[in-house]
Amino acid sequence: MRGIGKEYKKQEETRQKSLNKAIKRRKELQFEADRAKKEVEEKVEATAISIQGLERKLKEAEDNLKETERREKLRVVKSDAAGKGKGKLGVLLNLARGRVDELRKALTKTREQRDFMLDRVLELEKLLGVLKEEYNPNFNDAGVKKAVQGWEDYAARETSDHWTEAEARDLSEIEKEDSTDSGVNWTEFESSSTEDTASDAAAIYSLTSYLPPVLQSWLSNSITNLRHFLIDNGMLPDPTSNTDIQDSAAVKAARTARDDTQRDLTNAQNDLRHSQEDLEKDYGPAGIFRALKDKCVEKESGEYIYAHCFLSRTTQKPKKGGGETNMGNFVRFDTEYVDDDLPPDGKGVGRGDRIVMRYENGQHCWNGPARSTNVILACSEEDEIYKVSESEKCVYRMEVGTPAVCGWDKAADASGPVAGETTVKDEL
Repeated sequence: MRGIGKEYKKQEETRQKSLNKAIKRRKELQFEADRAKKEVEEKVEATAISIQGLERKLKEAEDNLKETERREKLRVVKSDAAGKGKGKLGVLLNLARGRVDELRKALTKTREQRDFMLDRVLELEKLLGVLKEEYNPNFNDAGVKKAVQGWEDYAARETSDHWTEAEARDLSEIEKEDSTDSGVNWTEFESSSTEDTASDAAAIYSLTSYLPPVLQSWLSNSITNLRHFLIDNGMLPDPTSNTDIQDSAAVKAARTARDDTQRDLTNAQNDLRHSQEDLEKDYGPAGIFRALKDKCVEKESGEYIYAHCFLSRTTQKPKKGGGETNMGNFVRFDTEYVDDDLPPDGKGVGRGDRIVMRYENGQHCWNGPARSTNVILACSEEDEIYKVSESEKCVYRMEVGTPAVCGWDKAADASGPVAGETTVKDEL
């Protein structure tokens, strides 16, 4: 009797040492989680300040682009009035060339999509062909038999979706850029459309050469400003639609500066949104699981190696090689009452309220639902998987030990850990 009491006392001392280490580790995890959260909060503040600066910078860049385009437009208006415009034929030529380039790009994209879908169809046909050749006709599975019969009917149908080599060559020729050797020789039309189209305004500009310098400058600026006013108010067509103003160095540099600033602002806004979403996420009691995010633990059980990655997913992988199976992606925390007997080594979930991590929307089972896993957490000195079982088809129960839940007490406050040694002892 004395020997039994001595052994029990020894076990209790061991359990208490393990408990003390688990509590210490839990405090370390809480410190790491708080520090990580603080870093995200500081990032939110810094990013918000950066966004304010980028918004001011973008406004300045937009104003600069607008002013640069205005200056370039004045220059083009004047040169166009001097008789250097291409007229209606030039406008039509630019529209036609742009339309041809647009259709060519659409054709190229459609052809790429066709080739991609054809590859997928061929891959699917190959898989169905393998199913037909290798399936066991004596296996009484109506779904498989129906799929095989459907494949046979599909393969027997005649189709007219093949492409000849000549048709493929024709498509390749159409996709080539226009030049003097293929497609439309736009240069020939452009050179023929640059005939003299001097307007009344051009005659006025020519007339100014006979006036005194002071009057020349005044009259030139007046005509230019008048044409600019009429264009801005829609009373004259915009000559910039058929000029190369967009390619001028000044406008190009201003537009690049504006686009670069817009990209930096968009990236900063995305970073801010992601950080704010991170702060709003549920990281468990007192946010302690932030310190364990994406940390993985594994356990061999039967023919598989199971893995649990905190706040990420659970997986199953055959020992003898093969692909990894997703058993569920993390969706939320929950609580559940469990009533299990602890094994002699104490590696189990025990009895009482426990934190549960729900993992759902994993890979689909054959003739079954998408895989899901309920990870039941218990206090332990180290992060480890105790046991994995399949409670029902494709629904798994994973018992996991972690110091992150040591001291947690649902009755006291589910929002944070409480140093309740009684609950911890039950788990250990």
